[in-house]
Amino acid sequence: MNMPLNVDTLEGANSAAHTGQDAGMVMLPTPAELRQQLPLPAALQLQIQQQRQAVRNILDGQDPRTLIVIGPCSVHDEVAALEYGKKLAALAEEVSDRFLLVMRAYLEKPRTTVGWKGLLYDPERSGQGDVHQGLVRSRRLLLNLASLGLPLATEALSPMAMDYLQDLVSWTAVGARTTESQIHREMVSGLAMPTGFKNGTDGGIEVAINAMKSAAHGHHRLGHSADGRPAMITTTGNANTHLVLRGGRGLTNYDAASIDQAVAALSARGVSTAIMVDCSHDNARKQAERQVDIAREVMAQKYAGNTSIRALMLESFLEPGRQDDHDDLLYGCSITDPCIGWAQTEALLRSL
Repeated sequence: MNMPLNVDTLEGANSAAHTGQDAGMVMLPTPAELRQQLPLPAALQLQIQQQRQAVRNILDGQDPRTLIVIGPCSVHDEVAALEYGKKLAALAEEVSDRFLLVMRAYLEKPRTTVGWKGLLYDPERSGQGDVHQGLVRSRRLLLNLASLGLPLATEALSPMAMDYLQDLVSWTAVGARTTESQIHREMVSGLAMPTGFKNGTDGGIEVAINAMKSAAHGHHRLGHSADGRPAMITTTGNANTHLVLRGGRGLTNYDAASIDQAVAALSARGVSTAIMVDCSHDNARKQAERQVDIAREVMAQKYAGNTSIRALMLESFLEPGRQDDHDDLLYGCSITDPCIGWAQTEALLRSL
């Protein structure tokens, strides 16, 4: 026997089913619309292509210089980031015979639980979020930094965000939390720039090696076209991936034995043996000043003949340390992970 429908009951059930789910929606510009609003000039496009190739040449061993990805843990103040960029660009010219300096312009911040997620998501740090404003400000910042002549690096956290920004980036990182993600591996397989996969949060490198193998192959993945329509994207594979050693769970892996073990494992799996050492994070045990000694030790290994060491990563800003986010921030000081200050940064790079 068919029972009559109770509309009130259905509406109540439907409301309950949506509790804790989407509470609102704000339409965003498509990647094509944002690129039209903030276009990449032809001269900068050529510059970025050349800088990507320069990064490849170092990672492939064709260029004996060392790649150094350096800059704030995450960008929260565009004015301070631009001031840092101007200082870094001037120093990059001076040390260009030994180093290729690439500025960290990290616009998304991965969180262990909750917290400020970066300029792209919450540019006013109000907790309310404004991705539209974040996308505009992020793209404008990258354009301004690129105009200084700097190659730029970022972490690929959201594949959708990369659709808006990837044309401005010369090197990309996939973090320890996302290296194991199939979605990120597929995304990297379609990126046009070299990409570093960090070892897992437990310090193990197997997940990063698997990621490199996966990203080297073509994939069919879900994505969006430049005009925002859902699309199946076919990628051809990214041959320019490498391992980033960042330590894990209280363990460090920048010593000679750890690097030798990593190189042996990479070679056995038939992937690039180029190594970047992240001098921060678990390698530094969250103590920013330890980065200086780690960088010197790793470069000493390279100068002693370890040709697999091709790159370093350092977290650096105008002022040393970190601060909690509040209304009266110290200008040029990180609000996420602690950094070394500019004076230490300049002295370190000159000493290396």
